[in-house]
Amino acid sequence: MLRYKAGYKFVDGGVHAQVVDFPAAISCADTLTEARRLLAAALLDVAETRLELGQSLPTPNPQASDPEMDFEEPIYLHLSASSEVDQVPAGEIAS
Repeated sequence: MLRYKAGYKFVDGGVHAQVVDFPAAISCADTLTEARRLLAAALLDVAETRLELGQSLPTPNPQASDPEMDFEEPIYLHLSASSEVDQVPAGEIAS
C-alpha cells in the first residue's frame, strides 16, 4: 500500500480533485463524495497503466502540498499481483 496525498478545490459547479504527489491522477465531480470516489479510480487506472508500460510509480511525498487546494487528505493505492495466466502468447506452452 502506498500513501499519497489527495487535494480538493471547490469550484463553481463542483469539486476538482488531484493526487498532489502523483500529478497524472486527476478528476472532478459535483460533490466531494463523488470526487473522492472518482479520484481513487483515476489513481488506480494511472498506476496500472504506468506499470503496464514498464514505468515506475512516483514515490509518495508526505511533504507534498498544493496551496491552490482547499484541503488535502491521504489517499491510499492498493495494488495486487497474480501469477494466473489469462492468455498464452502464440508459440508458448502453458503448464
